[in-house]
Amino acid sequence: MTTHAEQLKALLPFQSHFLNRNGNQLHYINEGEGEPVVMVHGNPSWSYYYRNLVSALSSQHQCIVPDHIGCGISDKPNDPDYDYTLKNRIDDLEALLDSLGVIENITLVCHDWGGMIGTGFAARHPQRIKRLVYLNTAAFHLPDTKPFPWALWICRETLLGTLLVRGLNAFSSAASYVGVKRKPMDKAVREAYVAPFNSWKNRISTLRFVQDIPLKAGDRNYDLVTEIGDSLKQFANVPTLICFGLQDFVFDKHFLAEWRERMPHAQVHEFADCGHYILEDASDEVIGLIQQFIETNK
Repeated sequence: MTTHAEQLKALLPFQSHFLNRNGNQLHYINEGEGEPVVMVHGNPSWSYYYRNLVSALSSQHQCIVPDHIGCGISDKPNDPDYDYTLKNRIDDLEALLDSLGVIENITLVCHDWGGMIGTGFAARHPQRIKRLVYLNTAAFHLPDTKPFPWALWICRETLLGTLLVRGLNAFSSAASYVGVKRKPMDKAVREAYVAPFNSWKNRISTLRFVQDIPLKAGDRNYDLVTEIGDSLKQFANVPTLICFGLQDFVFDKHFLAEWRERMPHAQVHEFADCGHYILEDASDEVIGLIQQFIETNK
């Protein structure tokens, strides 16, 4: 009988690797050789999101894509066995790259919560970063102009949200529909996105990610997010590419305006007809832009 992990591995056309993190197995992809491209996913996603980008870049680059603990093929421990918080996510990424000896010339590609995690790592090790790529993400607090989305508030604050996310997989399932705008995901792709989150137990990270969003001073990680946002100043001379689908219901024009203000040197591409999963909506275009960006900034 095929295990759940084996079913997930079959969805990725790459070999699986694992790092033991304090008793939990962190799964990652490590394909190709050359300058490293580290791809950091968000919520509710996993390394599958970057499958086409890995295929496009791995002939010339070492492509490293972790599944955060609780996501993808990584272990999905209960709360006593893992503290689902931003600092630990950054620690995990740091430990993985240290274990692989990836200490220089990193192109960092971030999506969704991956922007906070990846930039948190970059803030610790700015000397390791050669290029930055941001896709519908943030590395700073909710912009003043942006109301906190009601759907996230329900998930973050209410018992109903817990029941919807962990009982019905509402967050991951809904994202696979509303996260694309140009055309619906193929059924097989949509099923692949939600496949890791197939039970109450295995949906813990989906909920904890939302509950970990700091909105006001005193919230856990509020100061850390402030520090991460402030750290962007030190990357003013680092080549940066930003691609945004403007129909994302969270990371929308308000976030893009904040990016423009904080990273005025960045090369920015807007996609008016695309949503959150920009690498699904505009796969060929965005991958082409990333390839050109890396080639231009050698």
